[in-house]
Amino acid sequence: MSDKIDLTGKVVVVTGSTRGIGRAIAEACAVAGASQVVSSRNKLAVEETVADLAARNLSATGVKCDVTEPGDLERLMEEAIAAYGRVDVWVNNAGLPQGVIALDEMTAAEAEDIVRVNVLGVVNGSRVALRYFKENGGILVNMTGKGYDGKASPYTSVYAMTKAAVTSLTRSLAEENKNYPVSVHLLSPGMVATDFYRDLRVGKNMEARAAKVPIILDAIGVPPEETGRLVVAIAAQEPGHTTGGFYNAFSGARRWRGMTRMMRLAMTGKLRD
Repeated sequence: MSDKIDLTGKVVVVTGSTRGIGRAIAEACAVAGASQVVSSRNKLAVEETVADLAARNLSATGVKCDVTEPGDLERLMEEAIAAYGRVDVWVNNAGLPQGVIALDEMTAAEAEDIVRVNVLGVVNGSRVALRYFKENGGILVNMTGKGYDGKASPYTSVYAMTKAAVTSLTRSLAEENKNYPVSVHLLSPGMVATDFYRDLRVGKNMEARAAKVPIILDAIGVPPEETGRLVVAIAAQEPGHTTGGFYNAFSGARRWRGMTRMMRLAMTGKLRD
């Protein structure tokens, strides 16, 4: 259904949108007619992504933005407004993985980087977006992931903790802004076969666990385009009409098929520790 949605006139900002899930979101929104604002820490990647979208006659501009720098996020909003006159949707997508590694094997700097990007990046991005949306209306989408429900996530503990924090933040922001023309939603893309999973850092004696990741991805992996379609559908909403929604790309028939495959793998011993 979402491929028929017309986002003409909408302006969509996505952090971390030069590759992977963010790129899929940016492309889906642009194809649906939105003016797309691409961003990442890599200036060259931003320029290449914008050029690729423009070559397909899609409306796009780009801004180099490090989400750990509040000033960069403020500039991202300012430049988006300067380019298109408005912002309708803001997606906090930028994030860092942990790999498959115990906390005590990580350096303090590695753990802090994940928290800064995955939590403070979302906090500061949300702050910038909400300041504008409370006056002008808009939709804020925060990306969550493994650990969002607070369940134990061994060897991805820091990453999982950040996603639980994003879940809590998003639900609180939805309630906090329910009297404004603002929608605040949470989106889980499921496991997506991007470099997020391909280039995993593997801790001591974790090779066997890491080797299962491709098998699991094959069973329950979600195409990045599915997240793009979900964001297109969310972007078409009237701001403030609904808020506090949880959207999960791994749901419905896809979830049923994936879990059936996982049960078969478990029965054959391929997922055994």
